[in-house]
Amino acid sequence: MQEYSVRRARTSDVPRIQTLVAPLVQERILLGKESVVFYEAVQEFRVVEDTAGELIGVGALHVMWEDLGEVRTLAVTADWLGRGVGHALLARLEADARELGLSRLFCLTFEVPFFTRHGFTDMGSETVDPLVYAELVRSHDEGVAEFLDLARVKPNTLGNTRMVKRLG
Repeated sequence: MQEYSVRRARTSDVPRIQTLVAPLVQERILLGKESVVFYEAVQEFRVVEDTAGELIGVGALHVMWEDLGEVRTLAVTADWLGRGVGHALLARLEADARELGLSRLFCLTFEVPFFTRHGFTDMGSETVDPLVYAELVRSHDEGVAEFLDLARVKPNTLGNTRMVKRLG
């Protein structure tokens, strides 16, 4: 029997998502977000529940451009780490990305070994086409600024690695 299941997040999940990510925000692994941000983006989120209905994992896919999406807020409760929850979430987000027609996924992470095991590589100084850059730089989204490696997000992203995966 499956110990957990992945599903689309609902607005009623937002308080539980915030509770799940709170320890990671306190450790400065994830950036904190206001409740309104979670509600505005709830359609981007997938959650994982155990058989008792407890929320044990969360992750989001945010579309950044015609071919590019970002994996955001990927988190698993401490007692479920190493049990495939993160893998199941990432697999679902990748399937969602393919369904949307995306060919690349970006993430900004401290969890380099996890994402490397799942086919992500360090972006290094990789950039985008200048015309795409000119469009993306107009975005007010912090994730886009992180992808573009803009100076204004540097204080919040120190120590993180910009990683990308090409979807096959």
